Amino acid sequence: MAAQDVPEHKLKLSEVLDMLVGDKMADREAADALIAERRIHRQDSHPLVVISERAWKSKLPPHRILTLDNLTEWLAKRVGLEYFHIDPLKVDFSNLTDLMSIDYANRFAIMPIRIEGGDLVVATAEPYLRDWEDTLQHTSRKNIRRVFASPIDINRYLVEFYNLARSVKSATKNTPDSSNLASFEQLVELGKTNKQFDANDQHIVHIVDWLWQYAFDQRASDIHIEPRRDTGIVRFRIDGVLHQVHQLPMSVVTAMTSRIKLLGRMDLMEKRRPQDGRIKTRTEDGQEIELRLSTLPTAFGEKLVMRIFDPEVLVRDFSELGFSDDDSARWHQMTAKPNGIILVTGPTGSGKTTTLYSTLKSLATPEVNVCTLEDPIEMVEPAFNQMQVQQGIDLSFADGVRALMRQDPDIIMVGEIRDLETADMAIQAALTGHLVLSTLHTNDAPAAITRLLDLGVPSYLLNATLLGIMAQRLVRTLCPHCKQPHPMSESDNELWDNLVAPWKAARPTQLQRPQGCLECRMTGYAGRIGIYEILLMSPALRKTITAETDIAALREQASREGMKPLRISGAQKVAAGLTTLEEVLKTAPPSDQN
Repeated sequence: MAAQDVPEHKLKLSEVLDMLVGDKMADREAADALIAERRIHRQDSHPLVVISERAWKSKLPPHRILTLDNLTEWLAKRVGLEYFHIDPLKVDFSNLTDLMSIDYANRFAIMPIRIEGGDLVVATAEPYLRDWEDTLQHTSRKNIRRVFASPIDINRYLVEFYNLARSVKSATKNTPDSSNLASFEQLVELGKTNKQFDANDQHIVHIVDWLWQYAFDQRASDIHIEPRRDTGIVRFRIDGVLHQVHQLPMSVVTAMTSRIKLLGRMDLMEKRRPQDGRIKTRTEDGQEIELRLSTLPTAFGEKLVMRIFDPEVLVRDFSELGFSDDDSARWHQMTAKPNGIILVTGPTGSGKTTTLYSTLKSLATPEVNVCTLEDPIEMVEPAFNQMQVQQGIDLSFADGVRALMRQDPDIIMVGEIRDLETADMAIQAALTGHLVLSTLHTNDAPAAITRLLDLGVPSYLLNATLLGIMAQRLVRTLCPHCKQPHPMSESDNELWDNLVAPWKAARPTQLQRPQGCLECRMTGYAGRIGIYEILLMSPALRKTITAETDIAALREQASREGMKPLRISGAQKVAAGLTTLEEVLKTAPPSDQN
């Protein structure tokens, strides 16, 4: 029976269980036992929550566990309401919380979700309570459209969003108007006038704490706080894609930036030059998380980006990073050598740091001295001796390597080889018996050799020290909860041929496709995995490295010796059902691209 045809009342456990039994999803005996138990142990919990705690399996195929989400979706259909999963990334809490008080929302277990034209969409966990509709329709001057959502989600986000909205409003009142300070010309004056926003205001503290916890919950890798002319925008990068989270008043954004700079031990008064900082914090479950901060002066104020580093990535197995058995064997063959140079190449955000840190973590036994030189230090790791480049005091990569050489190291990681001086010092370290790991920015592995030659490194020194090169990229992985197999279509065959040409790779008969579900926020993807191209140096390859190296001949010889191009590595991930053709084609460059 539809919700509007039932007399006004709160959901009862017995009626929900009767519906479950009537739909042949639960046993009458189990339902009666639960009702009897609840009579003895009375608790004011929503019926769906009570049933979900039992973790019953549905009696109907495919016999899914009756989780709270499954039960909510089932009951929504049963009472004739649209099921709605609350995605906090898509709720504009600042405007919606003005429509009703939190007491009113709690009283009827409702939550405003969004405004669509003349409709106000309201989530409810009580399908048979409707007294509030007329009142809200009158005060909001909108047509009310009810949707059915999880009672736990409504309770949680009601508290979070109303508290956050209250903090934003209070912070707006407590911070000075920054509208007249938004232009680039005014930024200089802001630094001169000694005028500060209260970075320790409790409302700002609450907003910043909420923002971090929110980002951790959403698996974000970066948080962007971006000033605009009238408002500030907060965006999260999740699985390599930016999602807008909220718009906040500029005064609040400025105070948030000041708060974060203060915690990162950055110069609060300096707003005209870029700055770097770092913060270590904890998640609600006690896990340590490190944030790397970077500010940039823009036309409308300081833009702040926080990169989130999860220490858990350092204990991952190489197979979790995306290494195939062959990739692991080739990589370990390089890293097991006592001396020489190993290079990892790829653009920013391609996972080079995670690969290097995971490798160093596996090599950092008590018998060896591992030293790193970084700009900046990405993650603080007790097993390494880490030093940061300081350009302000003329401590460059080359100077740092020179200093590390006097520290009796066994393994040295140089953050990046940017110039001939750094390359020379890395080569000297390798020649004197050290294992050196570093990064370069090139499209593929063979191109790293020509880049070093272009910097001025003699070919005979490369032949003497280079152990191998690995190029890598990150591709989004399909959500395991909703991906579905599909036969190869004509367009899929064309994409496959484009991906693997001119190499041969077994064509799969079907591909996994993204569908979108609640677990992946309807994107079809959840997480990322690496694809790799590993060039392992050999006597035959060394002969091709001369002052006039032919990159095509070098690439051809490396392929003969087992180097798989990035796209072939990606094609294997596609065939294994881990990602899609489109994702690999978008991420991995053609192998002849330098």
